[in-house]
Amino acid sequence: MIKVAVLGYGTVGSGVVEVIEQNKEQVNKKAGDCLEVKYILDLRDFPGDPYENKVVHDFNVIVDDPEVQIVCETMGGTGAAYKFTKACLEAGKSVCTSNKALVAEYGPELLKIAEEKNCNYLFEASVGGGIPIIRTLNSCLTAEKIEAIVGILNGTTNYMLSKMEKEGAEYADVLKKAQEKGYAEADPTADVEGQDACRKIAILSSLMTGKNVNYEKIYTQGITRISAMDFEYAKAAGKSIKLLATSKLEDDKLLAMVAPAMIDKENPLSMINGVFNGVLVTGNMLGDSMYYGKGAGKLPTASAVVGDVVECAKHLGKNIKCHWDADEVELVDVKKSRRAFYVRAQASAMNEIKKAIPNGEVVQLADYSDEFAYFTPVMVEEELDRKLEAVHRQVLSVIRLA
Repeated sequence: MIKVAVLGYGTVGSGVVEVIEQNKEQVNKKAGDCLEVKYILDLRDFPGDPYENKVVHDFNVIVDDPEVQIVCETMGGTGAAYKFTKACLEAGKSVCTSNKALVAEYGPELLKIAEEKNCNYLFEASVGGGIPIIRTLNSCLTAEKIEAIVGILNGTTNYMLSKMEKEGAEYADVLKKAQEKGYAEADPTADVEGQDACRKIAILSSLMTGKNVNYEKIYTQGITRISAMDFEYAKAAGKSIKLLATSKLEDDKLLAMVAPAMIDKENPLSMINGVFNGVLVTGNMLGDSMYYGKGAGKLPTASAVVGDVVECAKHLGKNIKCHWDADEVELVDVKKSRRAFYVRAQASAMNEIKKAIPNGEVVQLADYSDEFAYFTPVMVEEELDRKLEAVHRQVLSVIRLA
């Protein structure tokens, strides 16, 4: 029998226990042994909970117990979670986590400790919730040179943008609805400013390159400036607006960014709506492959954590190699990259913009003669900034095309 401990009995932690117990027959069969949750670490007591007798308040009870071989870290944050994860790995206990902040910050260090101690640090649930994207990159696509990963990695913002597109609603209104439904926090900054997606694409980029991609150096822009009018012009041009997390090789350097983008309706990511996530991976031999599913939530995330527990149970005393070195990847300056752009501006700036940036396409809506949209040709981003400088007060919105 393999003893398991769960650190944190919140939404995901309680889901992990639920998945292990409710799917016990399937989980044990696939693990090749019986799994049993021995401890649940939390500061609180849970009177009346079916597993209240497993709750402990002292982490040392877990780390000092030789029977515990696998630990699920579902605490979140990078404080105690880092300290406890490191201690467990150093004690030879495998750790499975859903903590994207911890993985993005300390991934190479924790993976190295796991390798040295012949145990494992697995983090499938840290990106995409229940979508099996980490294991796909580490195992299924090992014959590929991954050239690009583009994804919708935050369900909150995707829900909000989907509502704006479908209902013609403004940002503030859909944010309020998202908060009422529990999709957005009272402080939604991490989601709406792209910080959550940034950490996730940093993890995927690191696995893609085998080296560390520092999330703090990734260009990140959220959705707070997107308006209902932008969706009107997108619709007229046969496009949609999504918050895309992008990682792409360009001349042996990596372009990594999180930002809203206008995408063609033919792009499979345009069909990812609501709280769902989608990841498009491009390999040099396979070409494009798509991964879709629930990117968050109690049971989808818990299912991914338990999937990692099963992998650890099948590899007790053996490290599953993960190529993620501490050497840092050099990132392309986003401002020096090339793409086309959507520029929405007051009508008085039309002639000047067309003169400064020729060969673009003008789109005007019948009911809004005081403004227009201009779809530029492919150009360097810093060149666009320079050419719009003279009319910047009349520019209402700029969105990259993907």
